[in-house]
Amino acid sequence: MKKIGFLSFGHWNAGSHSRTRSAADALLQSIELAVLAEELGADGAYFRVHHFARQLASPFPLLAAIGARTSQIEIGTAVIDMRYENPLYFAEDAGAADLIAGGRLQLGISRGSPEQVIDGWRYFGYVPGDGDSDAEMARNHAEVALEVLEGKGFAQPNPRPMFANPPGLVRIEPHSVGLRDRIWWGSGSNATSAWAARLGLNLQSSTLKDDETGEPLHVQQRRQIEAYREVWNEAGHDRQPRISVSRSIFALTTDTDRAYFSGNRDSQDQIGMIDEHTRAIFGRSYAAEPDVLVEQLRTDEAIQAADTLLLTVPNQLGVEYNTHVIENILTHVAPALGWR
Repeated sequence: MKKIGFLSFGHWNAGSHSRTRSAADALLQSIELAVLAEELGADGAYFRVHHFARQLASPFPLLAAIGARTSQIEIGTAVIDMRYENPLYFAEDAGAADLIAGGRLQLGISRGSPEQVIDGWRYFGYVPGDGDSDAEMARNHAEVALEVLEGKGFAQPNPRPMFANPPGLVRIEPHSVGLRDRIWWGSGSNATSAWAARLGLNLQSSTLKDDETGEPLHVQQRRQIEAYREVWNEAGHDRQPRISVSRSIFALTTDTDRAYFSGNRDSQDQIGMIDEHTRAIFGRSYAAEPDVLVEQLRTDEAIQAADTLLLTVPNQLGVEYNTHVIENILTHVAPALGWR
């Protein structure tokens, strides 16, 4: 069995072929797609966060709205860029959204990716400490947020508060029990996956990572997952971790599917530079008739090693078509692979 969810970047533009023409469209359609995905039996609705872009940005209003409209589906991010986050405000917003959703949030956080503007986090008021990089700042923000999510008091109470305080130091409210165990780290390298394992974070591995061995992406990710599990076990955590990988997968069952995606039948991994220092490998897309797709996916070592698969969806093709994309995988592919 494998959990299967969708991952949307929430793009919008006013082009003639876009069915998601505004920010309002992107937000409202994200809610509708999550509702319909739950009705289909999908396990998760996940969203990417990008600042300064015509994409989804502030996740917690969206997650709370989905939580209020659904009852079972996991609701998550992949990922929130912690360079931009106030850790205490993050904990407040996350706690509130998780309580609205009844404890269904699965929050992926990370250092983030190259953004639309230079050092965009500076405009949000964050600057790395002396000698630190922006990546270290993100990990520092994450560590503070994780500590706060434990629910322990840390703030000195006012001797004359407006409202009575409980005894002892005061914690961030609202606190949602169990949310700390549902935080994931979006890792692009073996080193950060080991760091995440030591902290007791679940692991998200995307459609790209640092090219550390020259092997195909799915092989590098499988090795990353194995190394992560080894460090997790050495750390002695008292639960089993969750691990997800993201893929673009399209089962071609209609003429519309073939018109959109048949050009991806022979897709291959690509190599590129995500910044001036980092060589990355970008994963292939999968697009084929269901029986062919099943055989291709059997050989993806990272998918096989993970417990959760996130299907990246082309959200600008509209809610109806993306519902069809998800349903195709759930009905024509997942059962043949033993995932359902």
